[in-house]
Amino acid sequence: MLNYLLNAPRPIKRLISLSYDSIAIPIAIYIALALRHGEPLINLNANLIFTAIITTLATLTLFIKLGQYRAMVRFMAGKAFSTLALGITISALILATSSFLLQANLPRSSVIIYWFTAFTSLGGPRLFIRSLVIQLGKKKRDAVLIYGAGQQGLSLANALLNNDFFQPCGFIDDDPRKQNMHIRGLKVQARENIKELAENQNIKKIVLALGNTNNSQRKTLIEELSHTNIEVLTAPAVQDIVSGKAKIEELKQVAIEDLLGRDPVPPKSKLIKQCITDKVIAVTGAGGSIGSELCRQAFKQNPTKIILIELNEYSLYIIEQELNQLKNSSNSNTEVISILGSVQNQHRLQTIFETFKVETIYHAAAYKHVPMVEHNVVEGVRNNVFGTWYCAEAAIKAQVKNFVLISTDKAVRPTNIMGTSKRVAELVLQALAKRQTDTRFCMVRFGNVLGSSGSVVPLFRKQIQQGGPITVTHPDIIRYFMTIPEAAMLVIQAGCMGKGGDVFVLDMGEPVKITALAQKMIRLSGLSEKTESEPNGDIEIQFSGLRPGEKLYEELLIGENVEGTEHPRIMTAREIHLNWPETHNLLNHLDKACHEFRVDSVIKLLLEAPAAFNKQGINPDWVYTQHLKNT
Repeated sequence: MLNYLLNAPRPIKRLISLSYDSIAIPIAIYIALALRHGEPLINLNANLIFTAIITTLATLTLFIKLGQYRAMVRFMAGKAFSTLALGITISALILATSSFLLQANLPRSSVIIYWFTAFTSLGGPRLFIRSLVIQLGKKKRDAVLIYGAGQQGLSLANALLNNDFFQPCGFIDDDPRKQNMHIRGLKVQARENIKELAENQNIKKIVLALGNTNNSQRKTLIEELSHTNIEVLTAPAVQDIVSGKAKIEELKQVAIEDLLGRDPVPPKSKLIKQCITDKVIAVTGAGGSIGSELCRQAFKQNPTKIILIELNEYSLYIIEQELNQLKNSSNSNTEVISILGSVQNQHRLQTIFETFKVETIYHAAAYKHVPMVEHNVVEGVRNNVFGTWYCAEAAIKAQVKNFVLISTDKAVRPTNIMGTSKRVAELVLQALAKRQTDTRFCMVRFGNVLGSSGSVVPLFRKQIQQGGPITVTHPDIIRYFMTIPEAAMLVIQAGCMGKGGDVFVLDMGEPVKITALAQKMIRLSGLSEKTESEPNGDIEIQFSGLRPGEKLYEELLIGENVEGTEHPRIMTAREIHLNWPETHNLLNHLDKACHEFRVDSVIKLLLEAPAAFNKQGINPDWVYTQHLKNT
């Protein structure tokens, strides 16, 4: 019955409220008279009945004018009840006036009694329904604890008290001065009480409202909470709330970036601006994970023009729209120019660089997915090796001053075609740096970035949402991780430190065991791992085996000859390289093998190159394998 009333159309609800009030008002008048005379049965004369009718009709009309029937009973707050009190006060005056005019002999004290009986009979049911709905809503909402009793935590509690999804049940705070206090009726307790609270109050989620807590402290806390099997959510960052990008109640899953625990190193102003501010820059692969972030970071440094070069039309459109929105919101004078094209077209690249007088190039265009390149050897080499060479030659002919290659840790002692192709691309630029001095070439090498198209994090999250299993290639596989913004910022700074042919290596922090990462993501989702010892767990981790060309761990350096730079997270490596005639000879042979689609010859040339290629297993190129079967 209650659900029917709550879900009934608004006109029906208004009619029910109006009908109830039309009965409750005369009853309230009668009860007031009965209380005044001290007996339940009283005689009503005609004038008194007529007075009650006038008062009832006038009061109903007044309530309509005051919007009393437009207010939703389940959401009635203090203002609505104060409006009801005002209406009843005027109703009491109408009762007194009409009684006087009709000479109904109504005792004056009964008017005062009527105010209380009317407020009780009219406000009581409204308050009861409101409380009932709130209690029913609490049962449907998830019970949550708010970690952090500061300003952000208080704002979050205020927001969650009025939402349909979460019911705050208390605060957790590490400050002893706040513990045992009550804020908005919610008790502040210590971290040690989380498990007890979770069991007693059926807490399923903890929401982090940590304000501007640094990353290392955030990491330590999340590590501890990951052992509670309670889902951990985070409130939006304070700056996002202030800027209007997010609302305080828009909770989200813990970003795995928080588990890195790395506090950002402030960028050096000289390095970040030197190759960008008031210059024309170009970014190849501008629509990719790294390329698009390079565009965002570079745009903030006010180049005169930023040339976006991308083969994928949709990816180019997305980053163009984003930069133009940023331009409009910041009143920037930077011109955004979007160009569709392949880095394998040298003449096209040279024309672009010469036409716009490009001064700095960030070459991020590459095929980076290891198994995909293993299955498509020729295209991987064409794009990664020859795309880099043609782009570099075009830069030299167009007299571009700075050229920065985005490389990878997989170029170090590679076991796959992708890593080998990137190492050969490095060798090409090192040789070109020796051949001429007009264009300054450098390479920046780093590992996996969180949130990129090939990152395991979004894959694991999707698998958890689908109920598992999570697929990990090997129990002992280890990877370095870095956030995309940090990687892009360090790339820009490293690119300004090169003298020619430099290989820069970014400090990737501590290595992460992928199996442990998967386990943490399961626990932070409020779930448990399903194992042989825990068959009733929620999510199982399955090991699929190393993919073609995949290593258990990646390296960032080939040799030991490593030096620091003026930036604490950027190192430079002195590594073996070829002269230009040797490099050119290798490229000519590779070009011919690719043109004739002799995959075995391409692999043989890569094995002979000084790239330390350690090929593993049989070549899995799709076309080459099928061709062998056909012959």
